[in-house]
Amino acid sequence: MNNNFRSGFVAIVGRPNAGKSTLMNLVIGQKIAIMSSKAQTTRKRIETVYTCDEGQIVFLDTPGMNRARNKLGEYMNTEISGSLKDADIILWIIEASEVLSVPEQDIAEKLKATGKPVILVVNKIDVHTEEEVFKTIDAYKEVISFAEVIPVSALRNKNRQELIDAIIKNLPEGPMYFDEETVTEETERDICAELIRESALRKLDKEIPHGIAVEIDSMKERPDKNITDIEATIICERDSHKGIIIGKGGAMLKNIGTGARIEMEKLLMTKVNLKLFVKVRRDWRENSNMLKNFGYYNKKD
Repeated sequence: MNNNFRSGFVAIVGRPNAGKSTLMNLVIGQKIAIMSSKAQTTRKRIETVYTCDEGQIVFLDTPGMNRARNKLGEYMNTEISGSLKDADIILWIIEASEVLSVPEQDIAEKLKATGKPVILVVNKIDVHTEEEVFKTIDAYKEVISFAEVIPVSALRNKNRQELIDAIIKNLPEGPMYFDEETVTEETERDICAELIRESALRKLDKEIPHGIAVEIDSMKERPDKNITDIEATIICERDSHKGIIIGKGGAMLKNIGTGARIEMEKLLMTKVNLKLFVKVRRDWRENSNMLKNFGYYNKKD
């Protein structure tokens, strides 16, 4: 191992839809966190690991910073606070044309209060002019001092290596926390549940996706290892939502399943036989026991 090996924990924060999960997936070179254009896509803190000769980065992908409207929202904000506490460095992801409004100023105050180095990552530079990018950077520099400012395009793979170099440079010298083969400690079962939710987020309209959770009921690899059989249940809050998720003649549920199955097969590198069911659990986002059953609880408790 390099004598000057650097390592540490890096919290990824920002408003919903800033591209946090896309960026993390790009850096580690594998899809672990789900992505969609809807808010609350990321609900749990997800840890992923990037290792190279110079150092090891443990990313803590967090939910988008937003005001809590229910117990699920409170849990998500707790995940953010815990990640900020655990982090050695904070990556603040913003969009290249993002206005410095009140929510962003609130984020800046929270990050300054940590006393930790903050790297500003200006995302989506591929769809904005250079003038917009520099204007945004100048505005943000007025409210907080940054260790680094790195413009990137997570979608187009622009400045990935520059970002990695900047992170490692600002990490303390330290040990390798995970072996170099580790990419994440998320289980395949957990990732598959999230892939179903991602597909639902992309297929369903309006507020319905915010009120769904996914449980993997069974996941078994066949003896010949050519097919994995998965049964899962999509949980929603209302009977009317159940009808929409299933769709006419089961068309929507089949559509959701097809999208999820394609991503699962990439993850598991095997054929997947996926069966989906839908159940109603009224107001589950306000029920502490249900939240815990669906995996929304602080692992340190």
